[in-house]
Amino acid sequence: MRYADETGPDGAAPGTQRSSRRSFIRSTSAGVTAVALGASVAAAAGPPAHAAEEAAPGARRDTRPLAVTPACSGHETPASIEGPLFKPNSPERSDLITPAIQGVRLDLSGVVYDTSCKPLPETLIEFWQCDQNGDYDTSGFSLRGHQYTDSRGAYRLRTIIPRDYWGRWGQRAPHIHTQVQASGGPVLITQLYFPDTTQAYGRDFAALNAADRLLNRACTIRLTGPEGDRYTGAFDFVITTTV
Repeated sequence: MRYADETGPDGAAPGTQRSSRRSFIRSTSAGVTAVALGASVAAAAGPPAHAAEEAAPGARRDTRPLAVTPACSGHETPASIEGPLFKPNSPERSDLITPAIQGVRLDLSGVVYDTSCKPLPETLIEFWQCDQNGDYDTSGFSLRGHQYTDSRGAYRLRTIIPRDYWGRWGQRAPHIHTQVQASGGPVLITQLYFPDTTQAYGRDFAALNAADRLLNRACTIRLTGPEGDRYTGAFDFVITTTV
């Protein structure tokens, strides 16, 4: 069943952020602490190859670790509208593929950071989207689910690239609805989009993206592939943790 309304129940305008309709009450254990930003970065690296080549013969190579570059900008991920099709009480799962789903596969992963670029374990992430035909499941929970980030603040999602459809705001480019919330913090409501070069369902993603009034390029998934009928994507969220 296809739906054509992209505004929230209160008619909120694009970019409006509201409190979640589901309170995030799952608490973390007292011993859990945020992982240091550089935990997943290699501990040491030598100088660039050209620098070694230019050094005098027999010169001692500098093996001191390079400075860690922050993996996030520190700027909060832009918010967007929730739309009317959010459903509470979705199943906790990271794999949204069911037998009825026949779209182009997407393996999406990333990290949730706070605005100081610290990874956030046990952060709630909710995903919901339409299917390969541009339809949302409103009677069940197909292509809907929530999960919690792991000890490194990371998440993984197995899903498909959604189809475009027509809504109140015109023709919507393919997108994935998302809510992200640290325990006790405000909810970030946003939508994730796909690069212009994406190939799926014979659709022109560049034209669809250009025509979508709600699209925010800052929320574009970093996509690699396709390999066969499967893409690999990455997107890191930056959220506020205090109300």
